[in-house]
Amino acid sequence: MKTRLTWLQEKKLQNHLGGKQFSLLFKASVHGFCDENLHSRCFCQGPTLIVIYSSDHVFGLYIPQNDKNKATDSCLLFAFEETEILGCEIGPYNFTTIFFPIEREFKINLFRKEVKISLDTLKKLKLFQHQIISLEECEAFRCEDLLDTRKMNGVAELRENLLSAIRTYKPSRDLVNQIRILLLGPVGAGKSSFFNSVKSVFRGYVTHQAVVGSDRTGISKQYRTYSINDGKTVKPLPFILCDSVGLSEEEGLCLDDIPYILKGHVPDKYQFNFMKPITPDHESYINFLSLENRIHCVAFVFDANSIEQLSNEMVAKVKKARRKVIKCGVAPVVLLTCVDTMDLITRGDLINIYKCMPVKLKREEVHKKLGFALSDILVVSNYTSEWNLDPIKDVLNLSALRQMLWAADDFLEDLPLEKKQQSEKSISQKNWKKTNRWS
Repeated sequence: MKTRLTWLQEKKLQNHLGGKQFSLLFKASVHGFCDENLHSRCFCQGPTLIVIYSSDHVFGLYIPQNDKNKATDSCLLFAFEETEILGCEIGPYNFTTIFFPIEREFKINLFRKEVKISLDTLKKLKLFQHQIISLEECEAFRCEDLLDTRKMNGVAELRENLLSAIRTYKPSRDLVNQIRILLLGPVGAGKSSFFNSVKSVFRGYVTHQAVVGSDRTGISKQYRTYSINDGKTVKPLPFILCDSVGLSEEEGLCLDDIPYILKGHVPDKYQFNFMKPITPDHESYINFLSLENRIHCVAFVFDANSIEQLSNEMVAKVKKARRKVIKCGVAPVVLLTCVDTMDLITRGDLINIYKCMPVKLKREEVHKKLGFALSDILVVSNYTSEWNLDPIKDVLNLSALRQMLWAADDFLEDLPLEKKQQSEKSISQKNWKKTNRWS
């Protein structure tokens, strides 16, 4: 059984009613055009939404109180005018009284397939011209909060499971001690903010170690490698986030620096020169190569609200950067930031964000425009102005982080056998030195 409401209409109604989710209880074309059937299927089901479809209008009634003849103070009568909602309060009503054969502002008669609305109410609604409106379909929904206690408990449990999984994660075959994840993307996309958000969840409070801002040419001018100590165990977590200067049409990251970063030649706090890449004769150049110091996963970071505004020059630059990453054997992923600020997206939507139509369209746009696989396009929600942690945001960010660790495992497993053996020998020697340091 499927509603006739479009996705946009349903979303507008959910937001208009303060963040509700709808469960379809009754559909006249399925259950019959009978008032008794509507009443029996929906009575005492909690707040109820009735939607009426005429030949040229969609309108209806929201009843906040649906409990054994108890009248509510008022109900909301609404009508769609294109994609906008017009509404007015009427009542008092309860679920039963909308069928009574007495003069009221709003009355349904499913057997006669008509709805009667008083003239005064029609004027308030500024939409209909006739008191009696023929209906083609009638649907009724149970309305529940998008974020009820049960769902929030589930989010909290999932958050703890993700934290535990990442804390105890070990890179494939123990080839390295920590996975290195490089963050690339346009200036202002949210690379540094993502690091701050990840650190915040493991520290237990919102932190802003990496400086962020709105400078058109970006705040990050250096290459930074951030290892995070777990706030619970005070031990380093099994990953390092590497932040670089942003891609830009002007003074951004020099693309020729990317292979040097990926192979581990660029040191922490290296000052980028957008005109000239690092070279082997640079005083900070790292000559000794090790699997431990190279990049194991690359995440391209984009602001979800700016995908359509990417210039042709920026698109070409991103594609070129992606080719360089793939050439070095690393499979890139995408992080879409700022989805919580997109039109029609509410906090409650973040629980099932990949099912939200605006996010589906954004991911498809990234796939079409930049060539990334849909399965590699992840959604995150950074802390920007918040002072307190949000478990829903944490679940999004931790889920994306876990995907990146899995992508890094794929990279390690694809290494030639001799490189794996060299890395295993190097790790073994390091562990031996640590064990015998004080003996």
